[in-house]
Amino acid sequence: MVVERDIRLFFQYKFLIILRAIWFVSQIVLFGLIASRMINVREVPDYFRYYVSGLSIMTLYSAAIFIGFDIYEEAEHGVFEYLLSLPVSRRQLVLGRSIGGGLRSFIYVGPLIAASLFVIGAVNPLNFLVALFALFLFSFGVSGMSITIAVMIKSSDRFDILMGVLDALIVRLSTAMYPLAVVQAANPLYGGVANFNPVSYAADLFRWGTGIESTYFTLANPLLPLLGIIAFFAIFTFVGVTIYDRRIEGGGWQ
Repeated sequence: MVVERDIRLFFQYKFLIILRAIWFVSQIVLFGLIASRMINVREVPDYFRYYVSGLSIMTLYSAAIFIGFDIYEEAEHGVFEYLLSLPVSRRQLVLGRSIGGGLRSFIYVGPLIAASLFVIGAVNPLNFLVALFALFLFSFGVSGMSITIAVMIKSSDRFDILMGVLDALIVRLSTAMYPLAVVQAANPLYGGVANFNPVSYAADLFRWGTGIESTYFTLANPLLPLLGIIAFFAIFTFVGVTIYDRRIEGGGWQ
């Protein structure tokens, strides 16, 4: 019931969903095509396909963190207290919201991923199923991270600022937009962040599943990024339950 409620709640934001879809298409048509003509690096002979695959992961990330903003809106209108009064344990509530946040973002991004696959034009069926499973866990983990940070901060303004900073660090300092070799060449510190970044793990596995990695870069061991995403999912889903339980009623919401 918690998962179903969050899915229905997300699709009430029809205007936002349409805007995000327009943004996704415009990024492919405008930035992707223009940048592919401007960027010429040895690691990526066809930057357009590389960027389209990374754009899917960036869109999945941005859709999954949106559940944190839902929590603040519910606290402002008193819905949060109502949810806590229901005959549902806090563990079920936070797990349901984490799963619901991940599932609704995946449902939304699903057609966009299909559009990406049409542009990319190559899929390894078995590898792609593994990559798809990893993306499921990634979306759940991002939703759990958003919920955990929201209940720890309890301030919508600070949450908004922090998520903007995290977006700049996590998304931009990853392999979603540029190959790891290019990021490391720009700054070894940036390369270190990108090398242990869950967004990089998701982007690399998605490219591996679609067959792009065999042409443009080599993923030496897909098990390592898969384990990284599983760890990310476990930390912010299960450890987040403990933080949620301790912080949920301590202090007011701003």
